[in-house]
Amino acid sequence: MDKDNLPLLTRGQLALYNGTDKDRIWVAYKGLVYDVTRSKLWKNGKHYEHWAGQDLTEEMQDAPHADWVFDKFDAVARLS
Repeated sequence: MDKDNLPLLTRGQLALYNGTDKDRIWVAYKGLVYDVTRSKLWKNGKHYEHWAGQDLTEEMQDAPHADWVFDKFDAVARLS
């Protein structure tokens, strides 16, 4: 799917995909929202000290990996 054609999602809508309020676990990075539900590292919506349902763009600066990690996941929306 063309990323420009993905639906828009607000930060408030993204917050619902935190692993608790909905069945899906989503995070945003650089304007795209990724479905990380299948990742064993995001069980219950938490990944180390990071929480799902948020924009992780700023937090990635301190990550022990680069943004290639998002290549493993499907982009499901654009963050508005």
